[in-house]
Amino acid sequence: MSTQQAEPSGSPGRYQRSAVGLVTSLVVTVVAIVGMLYFMGAFRSDLEIEPESVDYLETVQSAQQAGLTPIYPAALPKGWIATGVDVTPGDDPLFMVRMLTDDGKFAAVRQEDASAAALLSQWVDEETEPADGYTVPADVPGPVARDWKGYTDSGGDSAYVAEVGDETVLVFGSAPAKDLRALVDALVTAPVG
Repeated sequence: MSTQQAEPSGSPGRYQRSAVGLVTSLVVTVVAIVGMLYFMGAFRSDLEIEPESVDYLETVQSAQQAGLTPIYPAALPKGWIATGVDVTPGDDPLFMVRMLTDDGKFAAVRQEDASAAALLSQWVDEETEPADGYTVPADVPGPVARDWKGYTDSGGDSAYVAEVGDETVLVFGSAPAKDLRALVDALVTAPVG
């Protein structure tokens, strides 16, 4: 009888597959990826994005040349920046200047032919509560309005509203009420020189 040896089947270097081997390779892969991400993050500095300042007075001047009478702050308090201006001419004009205080708090002035309730609901909160109003001091020359009604919301925002002609002016934001009152004091309609 002749004995023949059976040749091994399969390809060389083949290994047995098992669930344990699969789980082990997945764990090793996850640990390698987490380690790589940690290593990459260790050498990266935190990214800080500074808001860009816009020249709101240039936009005010353009709006005035287009026949609008925007109500705007003649100058911003020290450290504040204007971050945006919205102007919509036409039958229902609106004007808005958005700002950040020196502490990074939001403040804005919006002028529109709309009711105070509509502006408060849209820009402050649907459920504002009356708060202390504000009367512009006598030493502020030519205020756009002397008496302002005050409002707050449950989130800590404040607002002051006044009627100027046929339009409503809303000064609002997350800035403290004292900063908003300083903004009210700075409002003018004078032509930009």
